[in-house]
Amino acid sequence: MKDSYKYIAGIDEVGRGTIAGPVVAAAVILRRDHSYDELDDSKRLTEKNRKLLSKKIISQSIAWSISLSDVNEIDNLNILWATMLAMRRSILGLPCKPDFIQIDGNTLPNLEFYNEVLSAEAIIGGDAKIPAISAASIIAKVYRDNLMRSLGKIYPNFNFSKHKGYGTKDHIERLKEFGPCPQHRLTFKPLSGLFVK
Repeated sequence: MKDSYKYIAGIDEVGRGTIAGPVVAAAVILRRDHSYDELDDSKRLTEKNRKLLSKKIISQSIAWSISLSDVNEIDNLNILWATMLAMRRSILGLPCKPDFIQIDGNTLPNLEFYNEVLSAEAIIGGDAKIPAISAASIIAKVYRDNLMRSLGKIYPNFNFSKHKGYGTKDHIERLKEFGPCPQHRLTFKPLSGLFVK
């Protein structure tokens, strides 16, 4: 049945498990006449390969879009619904309407757009199985890593360029020394225990 769809969009997110920075989602519609054997879950690729593939995906795909939910949305909505919001925004950002959507994970975002509900499926481990989802994971990861490097220049005390907001030992030690900055998710542990009473 999927063969009858013209535009199939793959969607994935990055940054869900970090304690700082936004969650970033991407949507990609790949061309059917290309081979995508080199695509994989972004976490399995080297940084160099992710960057090369991200450029290739952006230049050769039919359509792509990157969106995010910021720290305030994460803390106010919770990470699941902030992720769903970022995914919904990535669909809205596509220049053409997908006929079908494949999303990494087990939960679908709100897919009602202009009184029409788009067809979709959630696929656990989809970023390692479905090329369009792999492509989305790659461009989202490269975008978010670059964003965290930029935030590292604004907030130099936290070394964001190295750990990208994950709760590493070094990051936690810096938090204890300097306290949180506006990019920290105050509802996430250990921040919720250290700084929120």
